[in-house]
Amino acid sequence: MLLGVNLTLDLDSEVPIYQQIRDRIVEAIARGEAEEGDPLPSTRQLAADFGINFHTVNKAYDLLRQEGVIRVNRKSGAVIRRDPRSGPPEPGFTDDWEDRMRVLLAEATVHGLGGDDVVRRCAAMLSGFRAEERTTR
Repeated sequence: MLLGVNLTLDLDSEVPIYQQIRDRIVEAIARGEAEEGDPLPSTRQLAADFGINFHTVNKAYDLLRQEGVIRVNRKSGAVIRRDPRSGPPEPGFTDDWEDRMRVLLAEATVHGLGGDDVVRRCAAMLSGFRAEERTTR
């Protein structure tokens, strides 16, 4: 369990485990299941829970730290730093995000998803995230 959230990993997936951990934590924050200041399990504890190497968890936490999503302190451990309600994105985030989105949209196009279908799917996913609260204020 992560912050009262059931963290699910697919150990047989082609997606690296550290990336899955990073992605699930970001999704939990976006859904409002984890908030700014909430602690994360220690790298050793989370590794033990999944039977994986703690360096794998450390890599996920380091990625989240670099992205400004968590802060890591030797004394207090890892805690959520970024909450969807905490204001506008940090400088540079939007450009990087658009670059990643461009690739995902290109993949959708290559695999035959039409624009209307992509927009519908994006809207459905976004509706489950706390970011919607910000746009209605």
